[in-house]
Amino acid sequence: MNEELIQAAMNIILHAGDARAACMQALKNIEDADFEAAKENMKTANKEITEAHKIQTDAIQKDVGGEKPQEYSLLFAHAQDTLMTIYSEINIAKRLIKIFSVYEKRIAALEEK
Repeated sequence: MNEELIQAAMNIILHAGDARAACMQALKNIEDADFEAAKENMKTANKEITEAHKIQTDAIQKDVGGEKPQEYSLLFAHAQDTLMTIYSEINIAKRLIKIFSVYEKRIAALEEK
């Protein structure tokens, strides 16, 4: 495995990990009913996961385009798995923000009665 692919894999893992950290903080914000902070943390998560995805796409395009054909890499496969797992976590967190925001509004409306 060449150094460029190793670097790409590590950067995918790094950015995906930063996305996970921001996503986990957003989930903590949801627990605290701080939906604005949750949304801000999700912006960070989206920025990081997008960067990880861009790195993956660039590596795949170089391989498929024949520019830099690659051998199978367990490290790169792990990076892709990490990317997709965290992307799923982000999608679930986005839905949870919406769900709990609605619940919070409904509870507030009931408390006003």
